[in-house]
Formats: sequence, C-alpha cells, structure tokens
Amino acid sequence: MDGFSKISLDQQRPSSNLGQNSISMRRKKIKIGKRGLTILGVILALLVVFFVVVGIQTQTVLKDAKQTYSTAKLALNAFKQQNIEDASNQLNAAKPQLLQTQKDLQAMGYLNFVPIANFYYGDAIHLVQAGVYGLNAGQIMIDAIKPYADVLGLHGSGSFTGGSAQDRIQMAVTTMSKVTPKIDEIGTQLVLMQKEIDNVDPNHYPAIFGGKTIQDNLKNLKLGVDEASTFVTQAKPLIKVLPGMLGEPTEKKYLVLFQNDKELRPTGGFITAYAIFRLEHGVIHVDSSNDIYTLDATIGNKPVAPAPILKYLPKVPLWNLRDTNLSPDFVKSMNDFNSMYKRAGGYVPVEGIIAVDTHALVSAMDILGDIDADGVHFTTQIDPRCKCAQVIYALEEYTDTPVNYVKTNRKGIVGDLLYAIMQKAFQSSPKKYWGPLFQTMISEIAQKHILFDVNNPDAQSGLEALNASGRIMSFTGDYLHVNDANFGGAKSNLFLKESVSQSYDIKSDGTLTKTVTISYKNPFPPSDCNLERGGLCLNAVQRDWLRVYVPKGSKLISSQGSEVKVTTSEDLGKTVFEGFLTIRPLGAATYTLTYQLPFKLAGNSVLPLMIQKQPGTDGQEYTILVGTRQLDSMTLDTDKTLNLKLQ
Repeated sequence: MDGFSKISLDQQRPSSNLGQNSISMRRKKIKIGKRGLTILGVILALLVVFFVVVGIQTQTVLKDAKQTYSTAKLALNAFKQQNIEDASNQLNAAKPQLLQTQKDLQAMGYLNFVPIANFYYGDAIHLVQAGVYGLNAGQIMIDAIKPYADVLGLHGSGSFTGGSAQDRIQMAVTTMSKVTPKIDEIGTQLVLMQKEIDNVDPNHYPAIFGGKTIQDNLKNLKLGVDEASTFVTQAKPLIKVLPGMLGEPTEKKYLVLFQNDKELRPTGGFITAYAIFRLEHGVIHVDSSNDIYTLDATIGNKPVAPAPILKYLPKVPLWNLRDTNLSPDFVKSMNDFNSMYKRAGGYVPVEGIIAVDTHALVSAMDILGDIDADGVHFTTQIDPRCKCAQVIYALEEYTDTPVNYVKTNRKGIVGDLLYAIMQKAFQSSPKKYWGPLFQTMISEIAQKHILFDVNNPDAQSGLEALNASGRIMSFTGDYLHVNDANFGGAKSNLFLKESVSQSYDIKSDGTLTKTVTISYKNPFPPSDCNLERGGLCLNAVQRDWLRVYVPKGSKLISSQGSEVKVTTSEDLGKTVFEGFLTIRPLGAATYTLTYQLPFKLAGNSVLPLMIQKQPGTDGQEYTILVGTRQLDSMTLDTDKTLNLKLQ
C-alpha cells in the first residue's frame, strides 16, 4: 500500500540475536568470573605460602637475634663485674651468632620489593650491621686492656702480674704507647655503627601496639651511639698523650690542691693545702706538702682583693692565693691562681693542677679502710660530733682547733693523708682494691670532686670532653647553675642542706617565665666558736655569696630573700643574678628569682635544659614543675641534660 513501508519479518531477527548475544555475554562473564576466582585462589595460595615462608624465616631470625642479644648482655654484665676474661669470651661467642642472624636476614632480601615491609626490613639490616660494628669495637677495647687486667684490678690474667705493684704499674705505662693506637680502631667502628643507626627512622613505627616503646628504644640507641662516638673522638687526644702525662719516658710534676668543700667556694671549696706530686713511669711520689697559708706568705705585692671579697670579707683587703678560685669555671679560676702562684717563693714548675675535695678522700678510704698519717688515725665511721665521717672531723680538729703553741704546717697533714692513701693502695692486692678504686675515681671525676687543668692542650681537650675540668658549658636552650661561696670562715656546709625548685609559666605566645627557688636549712646547733676556750668552730653563720647562671639575655622580674639588692651581669656567656644571704645554725633561708627567658617556646616543642652541678656539692635535690605539675625530680650528682615537655 502506498504510503507504508514494507515490513519484513526478517527484521525481527536482530532482537533475537540480541538475546542470544546477551546470553553469550552472560556466559562469557561467568567464564571470566571463574577464571578470576582461579587467579584469586592462586594469589591467595601464593600469599599463604609467602606469609608462611616469611613467618618461618622471621622466626629463625628472631631466634638467632634473641640468642645474640642474650650473649651480648652476658658480655656487658661480665664487663660491669670487672671480669675481663668472661666478657671477652662472651663477645667471641656473640660475633658468630650475630653473623648468622645477618645471614638469615639477608635471605629475606625479597622484602626490599614489598611496599611498607621494605622500611622495616631495611631498618633490621642496618641495626644488625650496627651490632656487628658495636661488637667489633667492644672486642678491640677488651683486647687492648686485657694485658692491664691485673694493674686495673680486673678479673683476668694480665701480662703484668710479677713484681711489686709499682713494678707492674711501670711496665704497664711503659707499654701503653703500643695500645693507644687501638683508640683509632675503636673510633672507626663506632663511626660505622653510627652511620648504620642514622639510617633507621624511629618515626617509621606508629605510636600504637608497642610502637611507642620501639620509638623510644631507637631514639635512646641513636643518642647513646652518638654520645659514645663523640666521646671517643674527643677523648682520643687525651688517651694518646696519657703515657707522657704519667711520666713516660720523662717524669712529670703536678700541683695538687685540697679544696675543703665543707667551706664551699665557687670551684668546690676553700683552698686549704697543697702538694707537689711527681709521676715517674706511672708511679706517684709526693715531693712536698704544705699549708696554703705558708705558700701565700711567700708572695709579695699582692693586688687589691676583687669586689666580692672586699664586700663580703671586709677584713681581707688583698687578694690571696687561697681566695683566687672565685670563678665557677675551674680553668678560669686556675688561670688566676697560676698568675699569682708563679710569683710565690715556693713556686715549682708543674704540668698542671689537680683539685681534690673531702668527698674523694672519704670515697677512697671507704674501699681501703682505716689510714694513719702524722700520728692521727683516720676512719670513715660516722663521728657523732658532726654526724659525718671521722676523717672529716679529725682533719678539722687537727688543723683548726686553737692551741697555745705555734703549729707549723698544720694543714700539710692533708698532703700526708693523700700520700698514705696512695701508699696503701700500692701495697694492697690489685685484684682486691684497684678495680673499685679505679671505678671510684671515675665516679668522683663525674661528680666534680676531682678536677683537672693541665698544660698539654690535647690532654686538656680530652679532659674537657670527659667533663673533668669544671667548665661552665655553652648550651642551646634553658640553662641553670647555682653557685654558692661560703664567706663565713666556718665549715657550715658540713651541716647545710640545699634544694632547688624550678617552675615554668608558659604564655599563649610561647613566652617563658621561670621561677627558681633555692631553700637552705641548717638543722644543727652552733659550735663553740670561742677561741679563748679552744673551741672548734665548725657550725656558725653561713655568709653566702650567691650567683645564679641562666641563659644570656634573661630578664629579672622579681627576687626575694637576698639581703642586698640583686644585681644582673654577664659572665662566661651567661646572664648572672647575684645576691647575698645568711643562714644561721638551727635556721633556714629561701632565695627566689623570677625571670623571663630570652626565647619563646613553639607549640608542643620540647625544651632542652642543662643543669650544671657546682663542684664540691653533694646530694642537692632538684625539682622541675610547670605551675604546680611536677615534671621531674632528682638528686644532682652530676651535670644533667633534659628534654622537657612543658605542654
């Protein structure tokens, strides 16, 4: 028909084909799904195999690592117990165990190509290699000191066991130059160890599921290795010149000053006596000892005393040798001492100055036992008259009790006591006494009861790296050093207790205001200070010249407790707040400073803080607060560096 198109029935086929195509496509989809499931199954199976293999290998690595750690810990414990032989054996056992751990770990190298896992695998590789270098350094050190085991009082068969104690020391010092190059090898291994650990990022470990502990352990490990590497690097010059300092091959002389910490002065105590020590092949000889007043009397044309002495010791118009340690920096004070000492009639050229206080004497006698010197019997038993070691009271009684006759060289007994202590040490069994004595000496140096200022620049650099020279240190962050000087003449620091509180206040813009409160208490009754009755004047009014060293640029806001106006000055790269107060027997006093620090604290930042201990002090309690919240408390035995989280 006109006007209509012809409809063919064949045109319906396409719809039929579409249906077939749809069915075909569905079949194809089903086939693809099955294939996908097959592939997925294979992948899952491979993953299961992968994790089983990784798990088995990980268990093997962990087993080896635990065994290595256990052996290394035994080596460390043996070293702490001074058993050099056992420590060496344990290190020898740990080395192949660690190498096996490393080999097992390297077999898992495919983890380098697994995202996320490659971070932790890389850390494990670096840590194990660091362990290898650490064991190498330990073994080199032990092999170096093995021949000296007997001389150092360590458990082990040293090479210098024959003859007298002095013979053994001479042989050890004579051969020391052959050992000192080992310090370079130790330093090399520590630097390599440091590089490996520096490749480990503690922040890879989330602070959940034990990750915080891992973070802290890794940070402490990095810090410890960095400090050890720096220490060895800085101490190398000292170790290399040590034989020469000990009188090998040429004898050396040192001036030993006795600082009486019971009459506290800026570097540790009133300089009361001195001795000339001569070292010959490591053996100490005491050439002379005397009262510091005797040496002072040989100096003519003394300068006018510095302002603090004129102000607080008005009966002392001239500057005496015994009062030269006014700077809290020991080396600076000794520069002043030396400039006057070279003009003394009893001047003897020396290689350096060593200062010792009563704490070091008592610590040595705690190990050696009772000592006799100049007809006086000394012990460390507590004397009820002062509730202190008998040796302290006996020295004060011998040197300061008024008598009706001229007692010459009355304080020279201190040098004689030092000599008697050394003689007993030399005549005693090395294995019984020398190890503890050596450790005690290291502890006394760390606590600033023994200080060094020597002429050899390499040696002095090494001693300062050991913090053995009483320096006021530069520091980035907050800083505190409290320095007291007893200008009362009595030995009241024997009875005085001192504590320090530091409290921070943080403003919204990060401004830091700090309040330092220093509390003094003397709970003992006064001594009989009547010279006519022959009283021993130990406990009397403490006339305390007080300086507080803080970061340079700090601004004083307020102060309380000083009996004079607090002044602000600069010294040794610090701002100094200076005051004066008195503390009476059976009395107390408090000195408070509030000041603004010269920097601001960014939000959630950590504040570094260094607290430096005054030489000669012992057992001072320090507390750190933010407002009323206590952050930390400690007994300040050594200098401390802290990182404070104030917010």
